[in-house]
Amino acid sequence: MDEATGTSALEERILGGLDDEQRMVATTLRGPLCVLAGAGTGKTRAITHRIAYGVHTGVYKPSSMLAVTFTARAAAEMRSRLRELGAGAVQTRTFHAAALRQLQYFWPQAIGGNLPNIVDYKAPLITEAARRLRSNADRATVRDLASEIEWAKVSMLTPESYVAAAAAADRGEPGGLDPTTVARIFQSYEDVKTDRQYIDFEDVLLLTVAILEDDERVAASVRGQYRHFVVDEYQDVSPLQQRLLDLWLGGRDELCVVGDASQTIYSFTGATPRHLLDFTARYEHAPVVKLVRDYRSTPQVVHLANRVLAARRPEAGVPDRDHPWPTPLELIAQRENGPEPSFFEAKDDEAEAAEIAQRIKKLIAAGTPAAEIAILYRTNGQSAAYEQALASAGVGYLLRGGERFFARREVRDAMLQLRSAARHATTGADGDSVPKLTRDILVSLGYSATAPAASGAVREKWESLSALVALADEMAEARAGAETPFTLGLFVAELEERAASQHAPTLQGVTLASLHAAKGLEWDAVFLVGLSEGLMPISFADDQAGYDEERRLLYVGITRARMHLGLSWSLARTPGGRANRRPSRFLDGLRPAGTSSTAAAPRATRRRAPAGPPMCRVCGTLLTSATERKLGRCGNCPAGYDEAVFESLRAWRLSVAQANSLPAFVIFTDATLMAIAEAKPSGLSDLGRVSGVGKGKLERYGEAVLAILGGESLD
Repeated sequence: MDEATGTSALEERILGGLDDEQRMVATTLRGPLCVLAGAGTGKTRAITHRIAYGVHTGVYKPSSMLAVTFTARAAAEMRSRLRELGAGAVQTRTFHAAALRQLQYFWPQAIGGNLPNIVDYKAPLITEAARRLRSNADRATVRDLASEIEWAKVSMLTPESYVAAAAAADRGEPGGLDPTTVARIFQSYEDVKTDRQYIDFEDVLLLTVAILEDDERVAASVRGQYRHFVVDEYQDVSPLQQRLLDLWLGGRDELCVVGDASQTIYSFTGATPRHLLDFTARYEHAPVVKLVRDYRSTPQVVHLANRVLAARRPEAGVPDRDHPWPTPLELIAQRENGPEPSFFEAKDDEAEAAEIAQRIKKLIAAGTPAAEIAILYRTNGQSAAYEQALASAGVGYLLRGGERFFARREVRDAMLQLRSAARHATTGADGDSVPKLTRDILVSLGYSATAPAASGAVREKWESLSALVALADEMAEARAGAETPFTLGLFVAELEERAASQHAPTLQGVTLASLHAAKGLEWDAVFLVGLSEGLMPISFADDQAGYDEERRLLYVGITRARMHLGLSWSLARTPGGRANRRPSRFLDGLRPAGTSSTAAAPRATRRRAPAGPPMCRVCGTLLTSATERKLGRCGNCPAGYDEAVFESLRAWRLSVAQANSLPAFVIFTDATLMAIAEAKPSGLSDLGRVSGVGKGKLERYGEAVLAILGGESLD
C-alpha cells in the first residue's frame, strides 16, 4: 500500500462521517483554535477525532497532549472515545485531576515531605472555624459558607481581599452573614486546615499554580512534558483555572478551546465566559469554527431553544453591571420531526407533580425507557413532590446531584463485602455466577429484586445497590464466551477502577435533577417543571447578569431533550393555597394561547435605592443598633405588624427548629421575623429584600413563610 493510499485510508477511518465544520476542527492541528459549539452539535466527537488525527499523522505525541474538561464523567467519555480511535495513551483529565497528579509528583522536590491530606468535605472544618470565632452555624449556613469560600478561592481571593471583591460582585450575605463575618470565618477555616495539615480541592489548584510560578525547574519540566492542550467547556473556566492553563502553556499557543457562551450557568462558582469571548483578542491569528448543526434534538425542540435565547431583552429598570449578551449560536436541527413541546399549567405543586407522573407513565408504556426520562427543576427542594408522585404512580426514579456514587456509604460497604468475598469465591463454584453472587452478597445490605415503596434515603440506597447488580449483569453479558472467565475478582477490580475515576454505573429509573446538575446530559424525554416567577428566574436574580444566566439555564434544560419536551408551572404552592404565582417571563410569547389562566400584567422591577445612613422610617432618626437597622425603625417607635402573624411565624420557626434539632434563632432571629411581618412581602423577590433572609434561607424557607403570610396552614 503506497503512502497516498495509506493517508486516504487514515482520513476515511478518522475523518469519515464528520460534517464540514467538524472536519475543519479535526484537521486544524497547529496553533490556537477556538471552537464555538452549540448544544448537541458533536463537539466531543470533533475534538476527540482531532486528537486522534493528530496522533496518527505524527503531529502529536500521545504523551505530549493534555485534554482537560470539567467533570470526571466527561473525561471518562473522552478517554473511551480516544481508545476506540487508537489514541488511548493521550492524557484526558479534569483540571483538578491534572493538577493533583502534578502536585503529587513535584511536591517532594519543590516543598519537601509528603503532600497533606485532601479533605473531602469542608463542612466539619467550617463548623470548627465558626466555633473558634464563637459563632454558631447550622448545616445550611455551613453549606452556604462552603460555596462562598470556594468562589473566593477560584477567584484567587484571600480573606483580606474578599470583602471588597464580594461587594463589587454583589455576593449578598451567604448564610445571612455580612461579608466581614464571612471573611473572618474564611481566615479561621484556613487556620483550621493548617493546624490539621489538610488541603482542600481549591488548594490543589492554588498550590500547583504557586509551585509553577516559584520553581522554574518544575515549570520547565511540565512544559517539556505537555506541548499541546485541548480545553473543553471553556466557558466554565474560572480565573484560577485560566491561570493554571497559562502556566502550563508558558507563552506558547498550541491550544484548542471549545465552548458556548450560551451555556454559561456556573457564574456563582467563579466560572466566566470572558476567556472564551476574548480568545481571538488574545490570539489574533486564531481561526474560529462554529458548530451549529444539532444532532441531538428534534427541530421542534431546537426551534424552542433558539427562540428562548432570541427573545432576550434588557430588563426594564434592572441594573446591568457590564455583562454583555454575546450573539448566541443559532442551532440548525438535523433530526427528523418530532412532537411539539407541551406546556401545562397546574393549580398547585401537587397537581403538577401528579400530572407529570402520569405523563411519564404513559411514555414508559409506549416504549420510552425510564432511564431515558428526566424531570428537571431549579432548586433541589422541588424534588420531594415528584418523588412522592412517581412513587404513588409506581414509577422508579433516582436523584442526581447529591453525594458522589462511590462516596455513598452503602456503595462503600458493598465494595468491602464484595472484595472480601472475592478472596474466597470463584465464578462457577456451586454453579454460582458473578451476578448471582453479587445479589446474594448485597441482600444483607438491603438489596431486593423489587424496589421499595418508600422514598428518600431508603429508595436511594436501593437504587445504589441495584446499580451495582445491573453492572454485574452487563459485564457478565459482555464477557460471555471470553477466554478469561469473569470472576468476582474481575468485577471488584472494575469497581475499584471506576471509583478511582468517579465513573459511576448507569442508574435505572426516571432521573430527578436540578438544571445545574443536568448540564452535559441528555434524555429522550425531559420535563422542565416549576417554571414560575421566583423559581425561573430565581427570586434572587436582581440584575441583568442574573436574569441572563437564568435564561441560559432554561436554554440548557431545553437542549437536554432529544424528542419529548414538557414545560409546566403551578399557580399555588399547596392545594387550596393562594394562586399568586405566574408563569416564567421567559415563556412570554413562547407558550401557546390558552395555556395560562393568569392575566399578563406587566411585571414591576425595582431599582436599588442608593446607599445611605439607615434612618427610622417612622420618626426619621438615625438607626444605631443592628436590630433597629433590620427592622427599619427605632425601638421607641410603634411596631407596624400584626401580632398574630408574628406569632404564627414564631410557631412555624419552632417546629422547623425542633424537626432539624437546631436552635430557633439559626432559622430566623426574632428581629428578622418582625421585619418580615412588618414588610408583608407578597412574593419571593420582596421577601429576599428583607434584611436577615439571604439567598440560602430564601430558597429553604421562602415558600413556607409566604404561605403563613397568606394565611395558609402548614400542618
